[in-house]
Amino acid sequence: MMKKLNFLLPVLAVIMLLTSFIRLENTDPKDKALITILNYVLTQWHYEPREINDDFSEKVYDNFLERLDPSKRYFLQSDIDELSKYKKDIDDQIKKEDLTFFNLAIERFNQRFEESKTYYKNILSSKIDFDSKETLNVDYKKVNFPSNQNELIQRWGKLMKFSTLTRIYDKVQEEDDKLKKDDTYKIKSFSELEIEARKSTLSNMDEYFVRLSELERSDWFSTYINCISELFDPHTTYFDPITKKGFDQSISGKLEGIGARLQKKNEYTKVSELVRGGPAWKQGELEAEDLILKVAQGDEEPTDIVGMRLDHAIEFIKGKKGTEVKLTVKKVDGSIKIISIIRDVVELEETFVKSSVVKKDGKKFGIIDLPKFYIDFDEKNYRNSTTDMTQEIDRLKKENIDGLVIDLRNNGGGSLKTAIEISGLFINQGPVVQVKYRDKEAEVKKDTDSKIQWDGPLVVLVNELSASASEIFAAAMQDYNRAVIIGGTQTYGKGTVQSVLDLNRYHNLNEDLGALKITIQKFYRINGGSTQLEGVHSDIVLPSKFSYMEIGERDLENPLKFDKVPQASYALWNKYDNFNTVINNSKKRIADNKYFKLIDDNAKWLKKSQDDSIIYLNYDNYKNDIEIHKKESDKFSAIKDYTTNLTFQSPLYEQTLEKDDEDLSEKREIWHKNLKKDIYVAEALNVLDDLKLKPKYHLVKN
Repeated sequence: MMKKLNFLLPVLAVIMLLTSFIRLENTDPKDKALITILNYVLTQWHYEPREINDDFSEKVYDNFLERLDPSKRYFLQSDIDELSKYKKDIDDQIKKEDLTFFNLAIERFNQRFEESKTYYKNILSSKIDFDSKETLNVDYKKVNFPSNQNELIQRWGKLMKFSTLTRIYDKVQEEDDKLKKDDTYKIKSFSELEIEARKSTLSNMDEYFVRLSELERSDWFSTYINCISELFDPHTTYFDPITKKGFDQSISGKLEGIGARLQKKNEYTKVSELVRGGPAWKQGELEAEDLILKVAQGDEEPTDIVGMRLDHAIEFIKGKKGTEVKLTVKKVDGSIKIISIIRDVVELEETFVKSSVVKKDGKKFGIIDLPKFYIDFDEKNYRNSTTDMTQEIDRLKKENIDGLVIDLRNNGGGSLKTAIEISGLFINQGPVVQVKYRDKEAEVKKDTDSKIQWDGPLVVLVNELSASASEIFAAAMQDYNRAVIIGGTQTYGKGTVQSVLDLNRYHNLNEDLGALKITIQKFYRINGGSTQLEGVHSDIVLPSKFSYMEIGERDLENPLKFDKVPQASYALWNKYDNFNTVINNSKKRIADNKYFKLIDDNAKWLKKSQDDSIIYLNYDNYKNDIEIHKKESDKFSAIKDYTTNLTFQSPLYEQTLEKDDEDLSEKREIWHKNLKKDIYVAEALNVLDDLKLKPKYHLVKN
């Protein structure tokens, strides 16, 4: 299908160039070209194309206005009334290369943006009253646009009060800490701290407006294009030239700074993944799903990055090796925490397969950590996850392990090819996954190598962030009854495949149009079910902080639906003697484990905290709310006390390397320390310890 696409798009480019002479007012030929190409590609080649109609138009309208003004502090209701006449016309405008709605929305936004510069300056020029019983609802979808300028100014007043309030609270805590360290220290008055906090807020707002002023029409047009593309599904995304460059660097594995992958979530910069072995991973406090609110360089005043473009936010977070960055983050429970991280070079080595050996009840087990399914198609001699996994299993077998745990937690996926090959290391030859193009029959992808690299007991550890290729592997192991799947209620649920198209191949303009990441395929298990939305449901469910959270593909906007294809023909791996008994025993242990009970209670509390969108703007109420929240959070602090009496160590070959490599030795020491305190690994090992093999191996036809 992609060959057909490559053939047709040059033809499309000719049509596009012929029509580009029909100029509309305020329409750039580059924008027209982009609209034409995207309209064609999305409707003709997306896996599940949407009809571009009035319903589609309304969604583009709503999404674009939300991207422009997510906290509803710029537009007036009169602006929305003016723009709303185009609510059902955007579909027709897309087809006609007409950008009337876009141009008017940007024109009106720029007008309100300029007007708002006086609002915050006037508000912050005089003392703020923190005694009034005001509140702020930060669930902006439930908040109306201001009906007039007075209401708009009042909203700005609340937003500036909240921003200043957080700074005052932090400064009061700092003053108390200084007094504790030095009882002769004279603490500053609340009035003095209010003045300092207000100046700090003003400085940050000035910087914010400078950054926003630097955005050009092309930046907003990229946002508009993504409001169109992401209606097809959340993974179909337009990359403007700057974003495309960043994407190329991210997939090349060149990582630096704190070692975290970041993404945009509404106004926030969200941590989507930590790089194993990186500075943030070592420090241990930053977690996936954290929202970064502020960034400070060492002891300097922090910069607000809420509402900042992702690439700009990253520039503040990145930095030279050895420098300190302090991140003010909002945790999943709603608490605010300042995390100090020393930047470093993030070594690619730590994103590769690694293993550990542990003794338990007279048996020896191996644990293999697979951070992602990596491969490099351009360099034949470059490491890939299949060869590394094969080699790691060989090394563990030489140490006479009795069972193997494969840890896929937080593994976001990667290469389909390696997912199939790695699955083949644990089964006889046969189907692993089914892949389907639009309007085609599902194609069964098979392991063709009859060799089994590991034929002993196997446990696969997953969580809610195990996605894509991880789900293919886990699903195959579950469908064959090859492994016990243990972890969250279900994995992430991403059952789609994307391809990145360089749009510059399809036009003759002297412009860089960037690229489009478009969904072209869908995954299906060999049992016929899709991993889309459903993911892989664990055989043994372990409570986690994400248990009740809105996390996963099913919680994104516009995900593709779950469906089924015919089951493939495969034979069950029927070597376990007590598979179901092991699962039932584990469920009983989990139900009786006080730590798992505490984790589940914590998860319920986290969900409740996440749903609370009201912020107190009275200082005493704000302080009291934080203290109550902290007191409730402290009830679950015992979770961190969990530890085992197990000793984890590197395999023999790596112990030799560690003697001459202090950095490697330090990283493994941190990893093994974490494994010792990991309740999920402990239960995975309990399951592995219980699993027994039948005396003889035989296949049962499914």
